[in-house]
Amino acid sequence: MKFHLLASEGTQYIINAYTHDSVTINDMVYHENLIVMTTQLQQWSARSFDSLCVEDFEALCALKPELILLGTGSRLRFPKPALLLPCIEAHLSVEVMDMRAACRTYNILMGEGRDVAAALLFD
Repeated sequence: MKFHLLASEGTQYIINAYTHDSVTINDMVYHENLIVMTTQLQQWSARSFDSLCVEDFEALCALKPELILLGTGSRLRFPKPALLLPCIEAHLSVEVMDMRAACRTYNILMGEGRDVAAALLFD
């Protein structure tokens, strides 16, 4: 299923809950890899952590967030440094964490008014 949602004026995407195989955003449950920002929610083309490629990070950079949170599923895994080249060239910080930490951190930063993108990968 492909989708790209823009929040109606005044709507913000808030992560309500998360499990090992789903995330609940604004009371809707999702089971696919996502990019969530304050006013945008979209499916992420990345298929899995092991298949991450430069194009996946280029897609994140094109959204022009202030900061990228990479949620790597149930455990913390770091992508190969070469994959982060688009982010480095765009002067974007990428914080790598497990899914739970990424969801919690997204809500905190979003609540502070930061322009954050959470790129969430399921196992």
